[in-house]
Amino acid sequence: MANTSSAKKAARQTLRRTEINRTRVGRIRTAIKKVEDAIASGDKKAAADALKAAQPVIARGAKTGTLHKNTASRKVSRLSARIKKLGA
Repeated sequence: MANTSSAKKAARQTLRRTEINRTRVGRIRTAIKKVEDAIASGDKKAAADALKAAQPVIARGAKTGTLHKNTASRKVSRLSARIKKLGA
């Protein structure tokens, strides 16, 4: 348990940040899942629209530090590559 006042404050901040990060991660996962479902259905137009909606969510996660920027970039890149394959 935290003893000093600064340690107590740090513990409170951690709880607050953890809550915020959990919601952000959930939003990112949901957006990615929507894209993957559209890809699985084979509908290229729906998948492209879902990716267009997911990209800002993923980018926001990278900007705030919830996701590493390279991880965010890799996810978008791989999803767009899978969508591109649907047409072929």
